[in-house]
Amino acid sequence: MSTILRQATNVARNASRVRVFSSTAVSRKDLVQDIYLREIKAYKPAAVAKDAHVGVVKSYSLPPSPKAPALPTDLASDLAAYDVAEPTKAQAVKAAATGEEEVASGAEAYLSFLEQDLPKVEAHH
Repeated sequence: MSTILRQATNVARNASRVRVFSSTAVSRKDLVQDIYLREIKAYKPAAVAKDAHVGVVKSYSLPPSPKAPALPTDLASDLAAYDVAEPTKAQAVKAAATGEEEVASGAEAYLSFLEQDLPKVEAHH
């Protein structure tokens, strides 16, 4: 019987601890949360002046509108002047080359190299 009494007293002690502990947990407040909420409610942002943007933001001005290109009035005289004009340097070099063997350079030499036939491979026995 004594063991039954001891178990009953232990259960009663544990039950009272749980009740006391659980009842105090509900009534406790979160101090950090209270301080945080109080500071948020008390915060007042600084007033911004109406001319605070002056000197920071540039004023926008539209670019000048483009003019339409002018068509040539005397197209015939422009074409005649083009025909009379001296040839460019590349044309002068081609004209100066002798008829025996023309020297190709640059892109033309590369293209002529690509157009050549491949040499035939001789089979060695």
